[in-house]
Amino acid sequence: MSSSIQSFLTGSRDTIPLVIAAAPFGLVYGALAINQGLSEVLVMAMSLFVFAGASQFVAITLLASATAFPVILATVFIVNLRHMLYAASLMPQLAKVATWLRIPMAFWLTDETFAVVSNRIAQAENNDKFTSYYLGSAIFMYSSWIFFSWLGMVLGQEIPDITSWGLDVAKVVAFVTIVAPLLKNYADWACALTAGVSAVLTYHWPHQTGLLFSSFIAITVGVALGYKQPKVDKEVTRNV
Repeated sequence: MSSSIQSFLTGSRDTIPLVIAAAPFGLVYGALAINQGLSEVLVMAMSLFVFAGASQFVAITLLASATAFPVILATVFIVNLRHMLYAASLMPQLAKVATWLRIPMAFWLTDETFAVVSNRIAQAENNDKFTSYYLGSAIFMYSSWIFFSWLGMVLGQEIPDITSWGLDVAKVVAFVTIVAPLLKNYADWACALTAGVSAVLTYHWPHQTGLLFSSFIAITVGVALGYKQPKVDKEVTRNV
């Protein structure tokens, strides 16, 4: 077996725990979308061409409430802004990757794959098979999300009350599992705390605007404190 294939399989294997955590999330998405009156084609098209769990939940909620399309686009865009930060942090690893391959890699970038790949970068001494490892994680996550979205859609038609089973808790658990290990410094913790408090306070704002507001304010706090931290570190170094 070639080293590239081995790295691909390792990426898939390392993603298994997060796939398990995201599975109920996909089931609830499919069931909720079909129960809110969306067509089967639209439900699966979103998983195939949008492939963003949290944004898909936001989108189907707004679609069901007949929200204006520009508002839906803006909301989904804001929710997915974090992927730009993910991509920026991975750019050193992608310097020698062909542009045509970066396009699907960007599309397949998710919270789960970013968490797995970041952990790999931090632990591995040699990341020469980074692309194979990344694709192993991303493709496994993508195919799993499509499958569980489909399964949720089917079960949602056969079991109308499946969305009341409490499976939506899985999305909270999955994100906590992903985010918690990445909170390394006070800027990270401040960002997470700000987002959590703001989300609770703005939960009842109409059309998910509370989510947009919370995202903006949390990112602002995180970036502001992140810029200050290197300066503090330099001052400490000088004093030492």
